[in-house]
This record gives sequence, structure tokens and C-alpha cells, in this order.
Amino acid sequence: MSVMSKPYLHSRRSIIAAATGLAASALTGNRAKAHADDSGLPDAADGFAPMQPVIAPALKFTDAKGCALTLADYAGHVLVVNLWATWCGPCVAEIPSFAALAGQIQPFGGLILPISIDAGGAQAVRPFYQQHLIADLPILLDPQGNNLDVLNTDGVPVTIVIDPEGRLVARVDGASNWNTPRVQAFLRSLAPAHAAKPGHIMAL
Repeated sequence: MSVMSKPYLHSRRSIIAAATGLAASALTGNRAKAHADDSGLPDAADGFAPMQPVIAPALKFTDAKGCALTLADYAGHVLVVNLWATWCGPCVAEIPSFAALAGQIQPFGGLILPISIDAGGAQAVRPFYQQHLIADLPILLDPQGNNLDVLNTDGVPVTIVIDPEGRLVARVDGASNWNTPRVQAFLRSLAPAHAAKPGHIMAL
């Protein structure tokens, strides 16, 4: 079953964290504020709600070398696309779960695409990855934050799931734990039949 966003309005949302994100955004020139969260991230699957698949948004970004990319460059893969920033506390809290998830979904062609909106581009992301020992995620960049408009949001983190046919099937606004059995099973269920292992189709 495909899914869409169900806004994450956790009672522990932190005003201080949001203010910190806004201050850092103003300092770096980014236009986004942070969706606040604290420890104990919820299962991302809890943010899913039934929907019909729709054409994926036209996101544009670059790799660390400045090569222009779109989601069409990853056609045929199950994609988990995350807009984030190194200054965003909730983003920092959830990105280890993406790093851990990357290896779990790689066998059936799943890919994590973390798109940073840091104004500093790769110069901000590369040392962050090194500091946090992140080796399994690509450096992808949108320093102008244009994809915030494409996704109709002014905050990060926001994550969407794209199926191999290029359709949006899930969205979660706010920080979540993405490396969970339910998320893994759902992503596996989107993979082509020859890639997905039997017996793991997720029922929401």
C-alpha cells in the first residue's frame, strides 16, 4: 500500500530547537526553519497514511562536484529523499538512521538521497559526515533551498519516498527514525518483484 504524509505534531516539540534553527538559518542565508524534536524519535512508519501515488516533485540538486541532478537520474530505484541541514538539530538527530538504513535497502536497489540546504554546500556537509562517521550517504546539495518551495514547506527535515516508477508514495515532515523493521518492509514492498524478497510486504 502506498502512503503519504501525516504531519508529525509530537507533544515534545521544542520551541528552543526551532529558534536555534531559525537563528542559524538567518546566519547562513538559508530560508528554512527547523521542525523541532528531541530524543526518542518516532518510527517514520507512524507518519504514513493511505494515498494514491502521484508524480514525484521536480527536485533539482547537485553532487559534491557540482554536477546537476534530478530524481530522474535515479529512475528504477526506491528512493528516500531527505531535505536537511547541518545546523538543524532534528536533522542531525535523524540522519544516523538514514545512514544505517542505506545498507539495509541497498540489496533491492533502495537509495537514500540526503539533500543538504546548507548555504556552505559541500564545505559544510563533508566535515559533518567525517565528524559523525557517515560513509554510506552521498553528498547532495541545494544551497539555495529551492526544493523547499517545490515541496511546499519552509522547514526541515522533510522526507519523501519515491517508488521505482518515479511516483511519490510517502512523505513525513519532521524528524523520525527511518531504520526500523516497518520502514524497511515498506520500502522493500516497493521494489520490483525480482528485487524484493518474498514475505516482507508491509500492511499499513
